Amino acid sequence: MKYEILYERAFPIVKYQLSRGERIKAESDAMIGMSNTIDITGGTEGGIVRGLTRMLAGESFFFQYLTAVRGDGEVLFGHPLPGDIIDVELDGSYGLRVQKDGFLASTEGVEVSTKAQNLVRGMFSGEGFFILNVSGRGTVFLSSYGSIHAINLEPGEEYIVDNGHLVAWADYMQYNIEKASNNGWLRSIASGECLVCRFRGPGVVLIQTRNPKGFDGWLCKMGFTKASHN
Repeated sequence: MKYEILYERAFPIVKYQLSRGERIKAESDAMIGMSNTIDITGGTEGGIVRGLTRMLAGESFFFQYLTAVRGDGEVLFGHPLPGDIIDVELDGSYGLRVQKDGFLASTEGVEVSTKAQNLVRGMFSGEGFFILNVSGRGTVFLSSYGSIHAINLEPGEEYIVDNGHLVAWADYMQYNIEKASNNGWLRSIASGECLVCRFRGPGVVLIQTRNPKGFDGWLCKMGFTKASHN
């Protein structure tokens, strides 16, 4: 397995070398270019039900499967937003919880499923009732809007993150969604934050330095609509 992340920070892509018979899966429409030894197919991984729950989590119904069928080859893949791509190695001892749009691709041995948040978390998180659960052994590629910043928490240490800036966190970490201000809902709303996530260590939280919803709000304020900038 050989790969490198090119043009890091602003508009990165992954250059991945596949040996004959090797396969990698990615989000739908992630492939940018590939050698003519590679075949690309689509699939749901786990059937229709799992595909539907992925849609509820804000992801696409299908995965792309890129397989080196006729010999060794190269695949280039990326994501549509201006932001980071990072690689995370999973050894099977823990998994990741990933917010929508955070998963980009993974090697074989990594399973991507959905996990239901409890009613309160789902209702107030702004991300819905489902998040992605990434587990197994292999390499996971995560993408973001803006740069990715890692927050390392010691046992018992707490840290508060705006929900729109979350990318991923270790699946064993404790977290709660709560109002931003301790002085009531009105002051929370007035602060511009409203709801935040409180994490408790040990563990690592990955955040993105920009908020896609905030950018959409800015575009609307400036008189643009989603239709006009797509």
